[in-house]
Order: sequence, then structure tokens, then C-alpha cells
Amino acid sequence: MALRDNFHSTVVAWLKVTLPLAALGILSTLFLVSRTVDPGAAIPGAEVDIADRVRAPRLTMPTWAGMTDDGAALTVSADDARPGRPDLEGASAQALRATLDTPDGGQVNVVARSGRMEPDGTRMTLAGNVVVTTSSGYRVTTDELVARMDRTGLSAPGDVAATGPLGTLDAGAMQIGQATGAPESYVIVFSRGVRLTYDPAP
Repeated sequence: MALRDNFHSTVVAWLKVTLPLAALGILSTLFLVSRTVDPGAAIPGAEVDIADRVRAPRLTMPTWAGMTDDGAALTVSADDARPGRPDLEGASAQALRATLDTPDGGQVNVVARSGRMEPDGTRMTLAGNVVVTTSSGYRVTTDELVARMDRTGLSAPGDVAATGPLGTLDAGAMQIGQATGAPESYVIVFSRGVRLTYDPAP
């Protein structure tokens, strides 16, 4: 019994010495064969992005919401927006989306490739494959659309192509806003050489 106890004590004593030494050997081997990391080269893309953000600050996925003077709810969002300088030009944005909910229960949705805000913040010009859809059933495409930010007012100063409840039409201009003489109603008006192809629903 005494011999077994002495053998057990001897083994335990040797393990207390050899195991820590083995662990130190493994750790030293890892440090010797590991590759040296260059902090300056670890994330080169991040340095370029930071430099670009400092040079041209911008917002990613911004959203703006407010009310017009006539009580319509306006929400504008974009994939990317850059602040402007009041003395030169207003803010700009890419991949714009806007929703206008009018007090009479109607809704207008607009998407555009880009947009630029006037320095005074009263108007935004949307450009590039502008598509306007309304809850009354119209879908309008145009190259440029001017949106008022202080009151309900959307206007396309150039050619528009539209489909709607009456069929398809082409026109030289379009406006969406309060009806003349009935400010509680909102209408879409096509003007300047309107050509309508009547296609009544079956």
C-alpha cells in the first residue's frame, strides 16, 4: 500500500512540472509560426471609405416625414443622401421614394433615380425614370417631377405618359394638387396637347 502511494505521489509531482512546460512549448510554437499582422493593411477598404466620408459626408437610408400646410402627410426616403451648401445648392439623394397621403384619403407614390432639394427647402426636383402612381388608378412616367415640400403640389414640366381608368394618354405636362375652388379635394390634371386613347373597363 505504501509503495502504491509513493508511486502515485511521484507521478502527480512530475505531471505538475511537465504539463505546464508542455503548455508553454505549444504557445511559443504558435507565436513563432503565426503570421505578423500589419494593422495598416488589415482593412484598406475602411480607410478609403472613411476618407470619402470626410471629403463628401452623406447619410445612408435616410427618411424624412412631415406635414404640408394643407394637411397632407409627406414621407421621403432614399438609399443615399448628401447635404448641400445653402449658398450654392441644396441636398441631393439617390434612389428616392416619396409617399403623399392627402386629407381626402388619397395617396400618391413616387419613385425616381435621383433628386435635389432647393436651398430654401421648399421644392425638390426628382429626375431619372420618375414613376408616379395614385390610389385613383393612374400610373404616370416622366423624366422630371417637381414636388412642393410646403404644400401639396406635384408637377411634371415635360412630357408624360400615363395609364388610368379611362385608358392611356400622353401629355406635355401634369399637375397634382388641390382642386380649384374646392381645396378639400385633390385632382390630377393633364395639359398641353393631351392625347387620350379611350379604353373603358369591360
